[in-house]
Amino acid sequence: MCDFPFFSLVCTGEIFELKAELNSDKKEKKKEAVKKVIASMTVGKDVSALFPDVVNCMQTDNLELKKLVYLYLMNYAKSQPDMAIMAVNTFVKDCEDPNPLIRALAVRTMGCIRVDKITEYLCEPLRKCLKDEDPYVRKTAAVCVAKLHDINAQLVEDQGFLDTLKDLISDSNPMVVANAVAALSEIAESHPNSNLLDLNPQTINKLLTALNECTEWGQIFILDCLANYTPRDDRESQSICERVTPRLSHANSAVVLSAVKVLMKFMEMLPKDLDYYGTLLKKLAPPLVTLLSAEPELQYVALRNINLIVQRRPEILKHEMKVFFVKYNDPIYVKLEKLDIMIRLASQANIAQVLAELKEYATEVDVDFVRKAVRAIGRCAIKVEQSAERCVSTLLDLIQTKVNYVVQEAIVVIKDIFRKYPNKYESVIATLCENLDSLDEPEARAAMIWIVGEYAERIDNADELLESFLEGFHDESTQVQLQLLTAIVKLFLKKPTETQELVQQVLSLATQDSDNPDLRDRGYIYWRLLSTDPVAAKEVVLAEKPLISEETDLIEPTLLEELICHIGTLASVYHKPPSAFVEGSRGVQHKRLPGSAGSADSPDTGSAAGVSEAPPAVIPSQGDLLGDLLNLDLTPPTTSGPPPAPSSGMQMGAMDLLGGGLDSLVGLLHLGGDLGGSPAMGAGFGAPPTAMPASFPPPVSGGLDDLFDLGGSVGITDLVYVQIWLPAMKAKGLEISGTFARRAGVIQMEMTLTNKAMSIMTDFAIQFNRNSFGLAPAGPLQVLTPVGPNQSIEVALPLSTVGPVMKMEPLTNLQVAVKNNIDVFYFSSQYPISMLFVEDGKMERQVFLATWKDIPNDNEAQFQIKDCHLNSDAASSKLQGSNVFTIAKRTVEGQDMLYQSMKLTNGIWVLAELRVQAGNPNYTVSTVHVRYIGLTGLVSSDLLPHADRRAAA
Repeated sequence: MCDFPFFSLVCTGEIFELKAELNSDKKEKKKEAVKKVIASMTVGKDVSALFPDVVNCMQTDNLELKKLVYLYLMNYAKSQPDMAIMAVNTFVKDCEDPNPLIRALAVRTMGCIRVDKITEYLCEPLRKCLKDEDPYVRKTAAVCVAKLHDINAQLVEDQGFLDTLKDLISDSNPMVVANAVAALSEIAESHPNSNLLDLNPQTINKLLTALNECTEWGQIFILDCLANYTPRDDRESQSICERVTPRLSHANSAVVLSAVKVLMKFMEMLPKDLDYYGTLLKKLAPPLVTLLSAEPELQYVALRNINLIVQRRPEILKHEMKVFFVKYNDPIYVKLEKLDIMIRLASQANIAQVLAELKEYATEVDVDFVRKAVRAIGRCAIKVEQSAERCVSTLLDLIQTKVNYVVQEAIVVIKDIFRKYPNKYESVIATLCENLDSLDEPEARAAMIWIVGEYAERIDNADELLESFLEGFHDESTQVQLQLLTAIVKLFLKKPTETQELVQQVLSLATQDSDNPDLRDRGYIYWRLLSTDPVAAKEVVLAEKPLISEETDLIEPTLLEELICHIGTLASVYHKPPSAFVEGSRGVQHKRLPGSAGSADSPDTGSAAGVSEAPPAVIPSQGDLLGDLLNLDLTPPTTSGPPPAPSSGMQMGAMDLLGGGLDSLVGLLHLGGDLGGSPAMGAGFGAPPTAMPASFPPPVSGGLDDLFDLGGSVGITDLVYVQIWLPAMKAKGLEISGTFARRAGVIQMEMTLTNKAMSIMTDFAIQFNRNSFGLAPAGPLQVLTPVGPNQSIEVALPLSTVGPVMKMEPLTNLQVAVKNNIDVFYFSSQYPISMLFVEDGKMERQVFLATWKDIPNDNEAQFQIKDCHLNSDAASSKLQGSNVFTIAKRTVEGQDMLYQSMKLTNGIWVLAELRVQAGNPNYTVSTVHVRYIGLTGLVSSDLLPHADRRAAA
């Protein structure tokens, strides 16, 4: 027999035997039977058939047995709600047991059983436990209120539990206070406008008193709550900082980071000339340094948080450079993070030390780390001007090593140094030219070409060097081709008599022999400039360039402030606000540091915080071409004025997705809305022919006519009109056709990739530009085998809706970049709006009625759906398959009226009335209303002043 008898395999007839043992008169045998049941449940066996027998075992004084039974109940109550009610009387009885452990166990278990029928019985026992004499019971009941609020928020408010929870903040026991704060914070997060935690000096004093006696997790709850408080003045801010500072020496790193968050926020209100301000800065450094002695995973979290702190307050760690020096056994992710912080802390005082360290790193064996180290030397030169000469000397030493990837990285950063300090270090150009033949990476080749073109007058054989690149022009990457074109034009403007033939050759290659639209456009611009006004061409091409600024990938100041308020959370590790990665958040509160919103006394954060009169020009970091696709301007041209400037992907709430109202959304639903052949399908994206091939059906319009399509059966998945998105003639032999579908709640982009070229195609990848509904690939493009000539492969790419958002014209326009081993290709397509209708779009009747009544009668608009031979029931069924739900139906004067709701993936609700007259093939749709409910930070009703107007669907 094995050592774990309860988990051993049981023979056939186990359930029958367990049932007999559970009903045994012997207490010990009954307890052994319950243990066997729990063991079977733990390993995944279905023992729900024993539910009534296990429930009968609740009537016991044995605490161990009672815990086991409660554990079983929590697991199976949801699948057996009717049987679970049998246990209610025992719960109520146990809530009045003399033993506080049993009282707490009962109320905890009732809170974990998420069955609506049980919650109403929970109210009275919970009310008693919230006022129990034992603090253990009270702290358990406080957490139970948050659980009950998640199940039935209205019930909690009606029963007055929230007021009782607020009273517990004044409790004499610190753990009760901590759990009350945790419960209120949890509830407040799901209802950000409820103002549950009404913090005032008296409440703050109670929390600070409890802080010293709590467990470590209780301290975290209280510190996070304190971080949401804004002190009245600097004296109160200093007082809170003094009482929080002892938490910096806590053994738990989470407590330390929560304390740092509170101090970082309240320091904003302290005058810099205050003695305590300097003392606080000195106290913050040691705990942060101590965090770096933990295991690598904790080190990484600490380093990501330190990265934010250093950008805001570099003076905190300015004397601690050595702790960020890389150790030989650090994982690569820790090494790269330390390297970034070293650059942020680099100054004239420590630059010699930093450069010596970086030069050592450049001789490591890890290629990625070596590349970053070489780039870091260039960043030091740009940041600390006094060190530039020493940095250039170090880079030249590295070039002499003749290690290929080191040389190429060095040339890239020297180009940036030339841009920062023109006419200062050009003496090294001769050394760079010696390594011309060893360059094989596009970025390094482009950098070298830029140097030759920029300083052509100082290089005797500049024309020969550029001509050597020109020999394989069509084999070069786009980046190199563009740079080569510009460099030869610069050379021609500086030496026109010697290079006339060379410039004609490159212009011909760029405009006549190239398929790349960017290269053609630039070539035509240069050609026309040179042929019409050479003087103007010289002023444009050889104009004095603005100096680049410090290249440290600084986070935008507003975002940095928000991330500082989230120190110790996932947001501080991702360096993204919670709204960017938390799904289903009903309302996003953007936190700000006190006194920093445009106030005159806002603290000077120095250059490392990224706050200066002119924003720094940041040099793009190294990455493959696909990673930079979204940085390209893929927005289609418009004819009605300049395109709207896209807002930052992080600040999605600051954008009116629907422009001046609802017309752009509702127009997509309109039968007559023409979504085919948009302006976006223009020259920049490999436009398909104006006339579609006769063998293809008409383009997907995305309107209600699709939903009523008579040719298919019910459901969105049937709307599979295949289009050619990218013709082979525009993509060097790659043809992409496909459609969009929603299957089992997942939006899919179903594509057929056809190779009409003579070479094998591999290494496929895909990227979307920002778009109206945040569509983005949910995973990589799964093309697992090479596609040979005249072969096709079908791919289904699942899409998510959590990508960056930017309003498109038309709204459902999607701009796509596909990369393979040959090149990067761009195309534009439109997805049907019905793909975005989610499965939970059925609104409650009462909510629908109340919302419908709010619509003003004088704003009604109508349109017709013609030639649809379906009765109202068939139409309703057809639409439900496309997640358009019928809420109610009534018949007035022989005309059926269907009231329907649908919900988009970003939380926008659409309400409609569909009128169907028997025998009349024309339907009438009227009074569509769009309502903004929980838009997960993408759109807010205060940004959309027309949210209550009606428009044609």
